[in-house]
Amino acid sequence: MNIKVLFYGILAEINGTRMKSYSGISSFGDLRLRIRDDFPCIIHYNYRYCVNKVIIDGEAVLKDGDEVALLPPFYGG
Repeated sequence: MNIKVLFYGILAEINGTRMKSYSGISSFGDLRLRIRDDFPCIIHYNYRYCVNKVIIDGEAVLKDGDEVALLPPFYGG
């Protein structure tokens, strides 16, 4: 399946990109491993996953064409 991954804030800065597309993804765990392989520095940062604009905790069931965003902690008011 094809998944679009969006990076925000510091994650976009350290990765040097705001978006990456992945193909051949078999599961959420597979996607996480591929992201870590492509962007090894990401392990040093805290972030949450958002699938199709819904923040998730734990695993998610992905389907072809889903959009996954990695959201670092944010502050503001």
